[in-house]
Formats: sequence, structure tokens, C-alpha cells
Amino acid sequence: MDYIKIRFVENPESAESEFRRTIDEMLRVANPRFCLSRHRWRPQVDIRETADEVIVVTEIAGVKREAIQLEVAPGSMKISGIREGGPQTRDSRYRLAEIPCGYFERTLALPALIDTDRTTALYRDGLLEVRLAKRPLNRMHRISVQGG
Repeated sequence: MDYIKIRFVENPESAESEFRRTIDEMLRVANPRFCLSRHRWRPQVDIRETADEVIVVTEIAGVKREAIQLEVAPGSMKISGIREGGPQTRDSRYRLAEIPCGYFERTLALPALIDTDRTTALYRDGLLEVRLAKRPLNRMHRISVQGG
């Protein structure tokens, strides 16, 4: 059985991706034909909510499972990765190119706080389905009082 790596973070907007965006923008201003990450695209996403969980489905057909990165925080989620471009040969040229390739990223605010310990992800038929269990709102914590 293959697994999708899920990284749990407090803030899904990491310093690394912010740094990459800044450098990419600086280079693009200096020379518009140069770009570190070719270009960034945003996959389509559906978010459903049940009484117990939030379900996020992302359309990322053609992306290898190993190229998917998923970061989950209690109130948000970031999906990123790379879709390789199609094969190009010297004796052909595109007449129409609508399928985005290269780096993609999508950061989503979740409609409820989630329990990051009970998150699962499944990638099949070009769809990434992430199931995020909601945190119980009425969970009671018993605290023992220490004497001095």
C-alpha cells in the first residue's frame, strides 16, 4: 500500500514557499522570460462538510503521488506539488495548450477546526481526497488541581 505524506504544521504558509515566491517575482521583473517555477497554477477544489468531518477533493490529474505535498493545520490546509509537462519533440509544436503544468499550490481555510491526528488522504483517478475529522466542540477536559 502506498502512502501520501501529510505534514502537520501550525502555519501552512511556510517561509520556504514565501522565499521561493519572492525570488521568482524578482527574477520575473528582471527578465520576464525567466522563471524558477515555470508558472504556478491552482487546481480546482470541492469542499464538503458533514457533521463529523470536512472532505476536500482536489483535481490534480497527471500528478505523481510522490510529487504531492499536503500540510494540515487545525484551521487550514495547503496542497502543493508539481505536474510535469507533456513530452515535446523537435518535429512538433503546440497548436493548443490548455493543460497547466509546473508547480501548483492551493491554501484553503477550513470551515471548522479539525483534529489533525485523524486526517487521511487518498489519491486515485486524478483526484486527491482528504478527509479531516472535526474537533468536538463540547469536549470536556478534566484538570487535576495540585497542592502546594
